[in-house]
Amino acid sequence: VSAPSCSPKGFPKLKNDTFLRAARGEETEYTPVWCMRQAGRYLPEFRETRAAQDFFATCRSPKVCCELTLQPLRRFPLDAAIIFSDILVVPQALGMDVVMTPGKGPTFPEPLKEVEDLLKLRQKVDVTAELGYVFQAITLTRHSLEGKVPLIGFSGAPWTLMSYMIEGGGSTTMAKAKSWLYRHPDASHRLLRLLTDVIIDYLVGQVAAGAQALQLFESHAGHLGPEQFQVFALPYIRDIARGVKSKLKSEALPLVPMIVFAKDAHYALADLARAGYEVVGLDWTIRPQDARAQIGKDVTLQGNLDPCALYAPKEKIGELVKKMLEGFGTQRYIANLGHGLYPDMSPEHVGAFVEAVHAHSRHMNKH
Repeated sequence: VSAPSCSPKGFPKLKNDTFLRAARGEETEYTPVWCMRQAGRYLPEFRETRAAQDFFATCRSPKVCCELTLQPLRRFPLDAAIIFSDILVVPQALGMDVVMTPGKGPTFPEPLKEVEDLLKLRQKVDVTAELGYVFQAITLTRHSLEGKVPLIGFSGAPWTLMSYMIEGGGSTTMAKAKSWLYRHPDASHRLLRLLTDVIIDYLVGQVAAGAQALQLFESHAGHLGPEQFQVFALPYIRDIARGVKSKLKSEALPLVPMIVFAKDAHYALADLARAGYEVVGLDWTIRPQDARAQIGKDVTLQGNLDPCALYAPKEKIGELVKKMLEGFGTQRYIANLGHGLYPDMSPEHVGAFVEAVHAHSRHMNKH
């Protein structure tokens, strides 16, 4: 079942479209900036709002998701909001149990062990029935933003979700999931295809609900080498861009810009640049100039300050931002961190990062 085709009307008029213009490659007066995990535990108000609730119960409460999404925007002049949710709601929609274990992170009590376990997964997912709570959170947040900045929706990419579903949680080696790629390539492709189909419907549903841009997180790309990435990650990343765009067209929904963020996949940047996404997100392990050289002029770049740079004194953060902007240039560029914010980071330092991007890019554009 596809997402509802009537997009909810009557959203407030967008006042700051700098992020969307940069994503589409249009000229901007300054470089827009947002942070992965900007709605997060580094904010005392986030910890307060979340304190009493189970993590996934929070994800299922549109009101709380909306509040958490808005919190960083009350503090910082960010140029985009990203809906508060989690990539693991997709395996949940397929019928898997996921619990958030304190101190350990997300855990699957019954991960996929054998190829036969694929039969336990829902083969046809009605995303509105299973993930409608995310759509409600997006619609509510889009109204509550009052047009301040655009709202980004997102999903995990197939390989990253598959690796969690088999490992049963985080892993330093991903050996269980990778062993499937070598031992059970056909079953792996079956699982990746199932995930791809659900993700396409899920992302289209997010746009129908009011998302104005979409990001695909291939967070575990770094566990694959170039060959495996070519076979088990890239084709599905491409299919998602193609599938989402054709469904948006056929359902007369806005063609929103799409971002792909494949962490630690510098070996694949040239391919990612041609995968059908308007924006390629970068982690902190690549030089801006090198990324630009591989990706070319027709795709916007996003990233890539080392999140740990935010532990530096504020003046130092300003210098690092200036250097990063000089490397990327101020146009066709969205400033961000090379990964998410950490829970022990100082909100003041996050503010210093955001302000430095705006100040230095405005200055560079004038001169």
